[in-house]
Amino acid sequence: MHDPERRERRLRLRGLSINRLLPNVITLSALCAGLTAIRFGLNGDFRSAVLAIIAAAFLDALDGRVARRLNATSRFGAELDSLSDVIAFGVAPAFLMYLSIMSAAGAFGWVVTLMFPICSALRLARFNVGIYADEKPPVWAGAYFTGVPAPAGALLALMPLMLSLSPDVDWPWLRHPVTGAIFLVGIGALMISRLPSWSLKRGRIPGPWVVPSLALAALGIGLMVTTPWTTLPLIGLVYLLLLPFSYASYRRTAAREAAHAASAPAAVVELRAVGDSSDPIRR
Repeated sequence: MHDPERRERRLRLRGLSINRLLPNVITLSALCAGLTAIRFGLNGDFRSAVLAIIAAAFLDALDGRVARRLNATSRFGAELDSLSDVIAFGVAPAFLMYLSIMSAAGAFGWVVTLMFPICSALRLARFNVGIYADEKPPVWAGAYFTGVPAPAGALLALMPLMLSLSPDVDWPWLRHPVTGAIFLVGIGALMISRLPSWSLKRGRIPGPWVVPSLALAALGIGLMVTTPWTTLPLIGLVYLLLLPFSYASYRRTAAREAAHAASAPAAVVELRAVGDSSDPIRR
């Protein structure tokens, strides 16, 4: 006689649709890309290693959108995504920075390198807690991240390495451990900070800016194809310069929503008072 638990498990596995499986496959592909970046780094092929992390960032941006489109979001997928992000955007970039730059500083370089994956893990743990919190943030807050997201943090931390790979840049200080330490610690601090940063998931481009935005995107793609190791750090620099503007935008939106919430009860009271007042014309 068959075990009922085994039979139920077989039926559950048999009923798993491809739609629910596909987002997790994309997440695992991002994890594999991050681990492959470590392999390239061990072989000294830092160009391929950085490209593998970029591929992991692309896949990470894709899996959540696919899950929402296919109505296949799950708690398992969210946990798997965070575990993948710790490896691909925490451990892998820190390992590459250690192999290329921080190893020259010995034990101090290793201690500094450890700070980045620790910050990445703390940020993702805080993100997971926020997903299942009883008190949800307001809807408008979905246009912002709390701190720099892990994929962006990984690419920002690799800026010195990417610049040093450019044949057009000959700056020895890019491979100095002090430079690497500033980026690893500074970007790690931004990741665990409470600084609001814009999220592209819910961003909308105004109508008059659609065509110019497409033109800028085409220009950026062309530059990345021709001079990727200069263009990518330049994009990272622009992102860092935009952080104060995202903070100011968050504060303005929060103040506007707070003023609207405060005026709403007063408006209700005023309407009730008007409705209760006597009307001499009707009398």
